Amino acid sequence: MSLAMDKALMALSLEEEDKPFDMPNLPDFSSAQDNVLSIVGRILNPDYQKIPGLILTMPRKWQKEGRVRGVALSQEKFQFFFQNEHDLNDVLEKGVQTYNEWALVLERWVENPPEEFLQYIPIWVQIRGIPMNHFTKKALTALGDLVGKTKFVAFDPSKPITQDYIRALVLFNVAHPLRKTKVINLPEGGSTVIRYSYEKVQKRCFTCQCLNHEQDKCPITVKKRQEQSAARRANLAAHQDPKGLVLAKGDPLFGVLEEHQVGIDPLSGRPKIAKEVLDEMRNYLRTASNLELSVREERVKSSVKEVEMDPVAQRTVLRLEPAPILITDLNKGKGPVFDYEENQVPRDSFDLNKNPPKLMAASMKASRSHQTRSDPLLIKYSADEESEASFESIFSVPPTVFKPGTSVPGVTGMGKTRTAVRKRPGKTARNAGARKTSSEGKTLEFSQRDGKQQIGNKRRAVEIQEEECITTTQAKCLKVIPHEGSPKSQ
Repeated sequence: MSLAMDKALMALSLEEEDKPFDMPNLPDFSSAQDNVLSIVGRILNPDYQKIPGLILTMPRKWQKEGRVRGVALSQEKFQFFFQNEHDLNDVLEKGVQTYNEWALVLERWVENPPEEFLQYIPIWVQIRGIPMNHFTKKALTALGDLVGKTKFVAFDPSKPITQDYIRALVLFNVAHPLRKTKVINLPEGGSTVIRYSYEKVQKRCFTCQCLNHEQDKCPITVKKRQEQSAARRANLAAHQDPKGLVLAKGDPLFGVLEEHQVGIDPLSGRPKIAKEVLDEMRNYLRTASNLELSVREERVKSSVKEVEMDPVAQRTVLRLEPAPILITDLNKGKGPVFDYEENQVPRDSFDLNKNPPKLMAASMKASRSHQTRSDPLLIKYSADEESEASFESIFSVPPTVFKPGTSVPGVTGMGKTRTAVRKRPGKTARNAGARKTSSEGKTLEFSQRDGKQQIGNKRRAVEIQEEECITTTQAKCLKVIPHEGSPKSQ
């Protein structure tokens, strides 16, 4: 047995090529049809967001338990399957989704995802500090493009605007930090500062405003805590690969367009001019003769410069991106802004465990008049002196104070006091008085019903006798004469 095993081991070769497995292209091996009603997402901060807890928590947070099924794809990616189109669109229209107060990236499943899949999240941005001469659709779109790609602008020139901001829905690249301010140079001279606030975005790094780490793990903070030598910084800078040029020497657009015109936009991470537009420019120049080449080059230069002056035209013509849609619903998808500034109300004020509602004071105030009549030991406080401490002082007695009616100091210790015996007639006397009262009441009723009239002195005597029979602890019973129909004429 050992000899056969040795021969088998000697026959093995570590240099044998491992052929990849070809997945069969059969319907039973594909789940694309089941993925049509699904959402794919990824977490941004793995230190505080765990996939198992997210799979169990998000359906309850969306209020769609039993209609959503979650699947963990990896340590950072997940997928949720829906039973109908309405629930799927309802989740996507909620805007920014968070788990453990950190943002999530959610997108609808596509069979062939692009390179930028799960890289953008829709955020409603509040833009403040807009100059009064630039409340136009194009100006607001340009201000929104400084944060991300603007999809909607909530602006209606025909309606009054009561807020000091304009809202815009932008697609924000999660790899970039959130922009809080931006200095704008005005064409009429001078400059102004535009301020941005982000709705439904809770936690972030307060050093670099990124959405994927805490402040103590920020690269900038870590770099400050570490001491790096100048040689190491020079070594890292020397080994950095230089960025490749978009326009080479053999390119027809070389010398026609400058490199900064066709480079990468630092805000969106995309080319300033789409590849399809550059290819059309190249074909336009290649088909020109020697005499027309210079004319066409000037046309390309002038047209690109003209389009670059208009941010919206630059977006639609050069980058081939759809223009933003103007909506009249100013509060569409509106949510709270988590700024964590000093002037913000502390979160402890919203904690019911620390600040419970003072319901006892209101209830005691409502029943104060009844209690003061039934219990002569209670003290009646004025409305302006009522507080929670005043009610506690009424019902709570310090342990060092002797409570009346409980115990008194004696020779050998504390002794119980005898409670005062209540002076009241016995049960037999009270029952006899009650029977007498009831019989007199019946006699009175019958006498009144038969048409008998009592003299004032007799009536007064009967009332005195009734009051003497009724004790102070019992409420006076009202005598009700049954309705016997309309009186008959005699």
